[in-house]
Amino acid sequence: MAKPKSFVKSISIEKAKKAHNCQHNSKHRILAGDMRLKLKEGRTSEYFCTACALDTIRRDMAMLEEIKDCLEKGQSEK
Repeated sequence: MAKPKSFVKSISIEKAKKAHNCQHNSKHRILAGDMRLKLKEGRTSEYFCTACALDTIRRDMAMLEEIKDCLEKGQSEK
């Protein structure tokens, strides 16, 4: 039996090795040693500060909950 595919892209959490700006908001600075979220997009990776990552995760979780609820109720998207 085939392994089910994930709808979640390749993400991981790691410590920054050097200081740089967040990919989502350049005003947010990620310092060396800070935790950051890594989103792999094909051959490249994007890095997000904790605040931006948490905001995006919350938004995505709400969207996934809505989709799950619609599927459970047998409704289609508008």
